[in-house]
Amino acid sequence: MAINRKLGRTTDIRMAMLKTLTTDLILNGKVETTEARAKEVKAIADSIIALAIKEKDNFEMVDVKVVKAKLDSKGNKVTELTKSKNGKEYLKVVKEETTEKRQKDMPSRLNARRKMMTKLNKVKDSKGNNIDLIGKLFNEIAPKYESRVGGYTRIVKAGPRRGDGAEVAILQLV
Repeated sequence: MAINRKLGRTTDIRMAMLKTLTTDLILNGKVETTEARAKEVKAIADSIIALAIKEKDNFEMVDVKVVKAKLDSKGNKVTELTKSKNGKEYLKVVKEETTEKRQKDMPSRLNARRKMMTKLNKVKDSKGNNIDLIGKLFNEIAPKYESRVGGYTRIVKAGPRRGDGAEVAILQLV
């Protein structure tokens, strides 16, 4: 007997579909799909959220040396005229070195982050910038569900679909 539903798809297509649905659920908070798909995505999403809750505070703050281009009052890079070995002159960007406090994941949190990356797609916003879904899981969703013991998602049945009569359900974060 199979552990997972086949959903009428080959393995690679099914896994890609579930990954996309899980990504949409984490990104938007709810997704509308068939009941069978919703049940599969619910299991994946609940396991990801449980992992985020377990590892949300497992990091340390470290000082990191950062080298950045020096900026003027208008926000442009500061340059200086420099001579090369063969006597030619060129503009060189002036760098400044600072230290910043950053989060460094402990090994188990890093492992959890990598597991989440296998279950979620990379997402870009309308401007083309990457959206940090893993950061959203650790910083927004995990603190919200910290006091709960499971049951982070809910399936609400929405009735049959008009075209083929398939049972439609709305999967949402509680």
